[in-house]
Amino acid sequence: MSLEKILAISGKPGLYEIVTQTRTGAVVQSLLDNKRITVGAHSNISILSEIAIYTLTEEVPLKDVLKKVKDKENGEQTSISHKDGKDALEEYFFDVLPDYDEDRVYPSDIKKVIQWYNLLQKNSLLDALESEENTSSNTTTDEEE
Repeated sequence: MSLEKILAISGKPGLYEIVTQTRTGAVVQSLLDNKRITVGAHSNISILSEIAIYTLTEEVPLKDVLKKVKDKENGEQTSISHKDGKDALEEYFFDVLPDYDEDRVYPSDIKKVIQWYNLLQKNSLLDALESEENTSSNTTTDEEE
């Protein structure tokens, strides 16, 4: 499964997987408790594959940031909790993404990234990060020929 099927819904905790689309929205399943809910098209939904983190020079896609966290943690849960203090969160994130823009990336954003990473890791969805990269590199190779 790719990050294009994983959503964050404003006002709702955790992450959700798209089960099916409907005329008026979508049926999604929570990665926290596996409960299914219907969300309307009017809901503020963010697809993880479309989220990026500001750095001093560019915007880094969330999947790249999650890969860096995975590399730092060797594929395990993070050594820090999303409930830790602001200074601890910023120090951890600085290790992961040294040039992140401290003026535009808030502690609440760092909390979300850590919480999302841990949810994806718990649900064995981090492998999707690797398979997405393999798919895109294979496409590039095919286009060059």
